[in-house]
Amino acid sequence: MATVKALVIAGGGGGGSSSNGASGGGGAGGYQYNATLSVTAQEYTITVGAGGAAEANGSNSTFSTITATGGGSGGTYNNDDGGDGGSGGGASGDLSSIASGGTGSQGNDGGDGGPSGSYPAGGGGGGASEVGAAGVGGALAGEASGGDGGDGTSNSITGSAVTYAGGGGGCVWETAGGDDGTGGAGGGGDGATQTTADAGTANTGGGGGGGQTGGAGGSGVVIISYVTANFGTCTVTGVGNAITTSGSNSVAKFIVDGKFTVVAGGNTTNFFQFIN
Repeated sequence: MATVKALVIAGGGGGGSSSNGASGGGGAGGYQYNATLSVTAQEYTITVGAGGAAEANGSNSTFSTITATGGGSGGTYNNDDGGDGGSGGGASGDLSSIASGGTGSQGNDGGDGGPSGSYPAGGGGGGASEVGAAGVGGALAGEASGGDGGDGTSNSITGSAVTYAGGGGGCVWETAGGDDGTGGAGGGGDGATQTTADAGTANTGGGGGGGQTGGAGGSGVVIISYVTANFGTCTVTGVGNAITTSGSNSVAKFIVDGKFTVVAGGNTTNFFQFIN
């Protein structure tokens, strides 16, 4: 038996859409990290979750016993609430809409909408380390502001710090003249009132921004780091997936579905047995 470090990020949720704006940002894909995951010599199937289209949740990512839950979709004005997910989608500015919830330790809730006044605004999607900000409605044009997406979480599994799983920003009502929400650090897309909002960044699990057309969520990623000397020559499949070296570690990064074959180290006593 040996251990690896594993980072599993699900696909981000798509932002809400509305012809009048005031839609919520998509929630980030679930963030799951295990620094001591036990593995055996075998072939593991890796699933990398796709980002959700506008108004749709992201898809789950999996490796071994770890499942990261796809991010929740952003709320759409006069239609629905934000979706539950790894991190929850932001609520629309509709008075009856509510923000959605994140899943356990994987992420945070989306932000509430800002229905007060004549110019409503959508909330930001939740991120891995922060709740999405609430939208702020305004009584006068120019006073409303969409909620910012919650920030993601930084991880150095690849050998350098990268932030993953930021929530998407919400947007304001079409005539509000205020500010749309900014996507959270970690790939969250910005909100956009009268156009297509920004998509979440690919392979970060970032949520899409809310807009006239919501931005798509960013796809997830699975990263596995292990001490090179403790293993044989491990392999990966899948176009774009690769194993690189960072100091004394090897890093297998999956940006699409694939296989990870663990090979036992030839010189390690009481390690684990080859599977024939």
